[in-house]
Formats: sequence, C-alpha cells, structure tokens
Amino acid sequence: MKDTLARYTLRISPYLLEKLGYIAEFEGRTKNKELEQMIKKRIADFEKEHGEIK
Repeated sequence: MKDTLARYTLRISPYLLEKLGYIAEFEGRTKNKELEQMIKKRIADFEKEHGEIK
C-alpha cells in the first residue's frame, strides 16, 4: 500500500519539543497529531482573515 502522506523534517529546540510533548499528552495526542491540529487551526485562522488559499 502506497503512503500518501507527505513527510517533513522539523528542526526544533529540545525545550520546545518537550513543551509540545506535554501539550500533546494533555490532549491525548501524539506530538505529530498535535502539530497537525495546530497547523490546521493556523490555516483556518489565516483563511478566515485573508480568504481561502487556492
């Protein structure tokens, strides 16, 4: 089965990664899924203010 998800390597300080892990665990998510939710929210907020990104 072909994987259709894009991959992206993120370079981040251990300090921020630890805090992200705390938030993710609090929300019952993995760090990856927490980042995905944060990105979706940022995109939605941006599009609400500036219009849909095509």
